[in-house]
Amino acid sequence: MAHHVTPPTELQLLQEELRHTQRELSLAYDRFNEAREPELVEACIYEIKSINARFAFLYRAIKEQSAEALAAAKTEGAKAWV
Repeated sequence: MAHHVTPPTELQLLQEELRHTQRELSLAYDRFNEAREPELVEACIYEIKSINARFAFLYRAIKEQSAEALAAAKTEGAKAWV
């Protein structure tokens, strides 16, 4: 019997992307800590700023998705009692 696999929700995809971004940020900080040449230090700083911007975007999107999911659940719950 084949198992039906449900595709991930948009919220789950955003959460996975956020985890991936956190790993990338950690690696970028590691590279920054090892950089000795001024050009490499500068490149690492730009990379960290870029990853931080993506992190902020994903975090905001997750908060919005979570709020929408909570509102939908409350609405569905209210409909169940009608």
